Amino acid sequence: NEWVSQAESLNPAVKQAELAREVAQLEVDKQVAGHKPTVDLQFNYSQVRNIGGTLVSPLTNYATIPTAQVVASLPLFAGFSTQYKIQEAQSLAEKAQADLLGARRNAAQATRTAYLGFVAGLSQVKALEAAEVSSQSSLDANKLGYSVGVNINIDVLNAQFQFFQTKRDLTKARHDALMASQKLRQAAGTLTPQDLEPINQLLAP
Repeated sequence: NEWVSQAESLNPAVKQAELAREVAQLEVDKQVAGHKPTVDLQFNYSQVRNIGGTLVSPLTNYATIPTAQVVASLPLFAGFSTQYKIQEAQSLAEKAQADLLGARRNAAQATRTAYLGFVAGLSQVKALEAAEVSSQSSLDANKLGYSVGVNINIDVLNAQFQFFQTKRDLTKARHDALMASQKLRQAAGTLTPQDLEPINQLLAP
């Protein structure tokens, strides 16, 4: 389901859990790297003074000699606290991963529920639209029958009541379907301010 796939990556709770997992993993890397040997390559330059020449024309020369050396650093053993920090960071990273999986499951379930509600709402709207056409035809037929003396006034009133009741139910069904579509977008993490405009228009006086 495309909606579920979007929810598992775009849902706000999922994105927050992903960020928490990344932060936790960075902390693990930081703790592990802090207790590993390091190797640095250092470059140095030294000048050697070379005095030469004669008493008449003394000369002083300087020679620049580059040197390079590899420096290895091995952190001193600081007790079991270092291992504890690594294990603690790893435990937090595992919890963050579990929280992420849980957030994805919750988002997927909420999206499935919202999708089923949206589909059911659309089906109800279509059924009531057909009922509205039918009740309108019934009302027109009863009015015609009343005008030629076939039906009595109560028949027209009943048909009219049925028609307006159907229109009321259809309006409510359309509103419910619109709200269901917003819940679906919210669960999938794709809800935007523009999506709320139809609701604002519907609620406008």
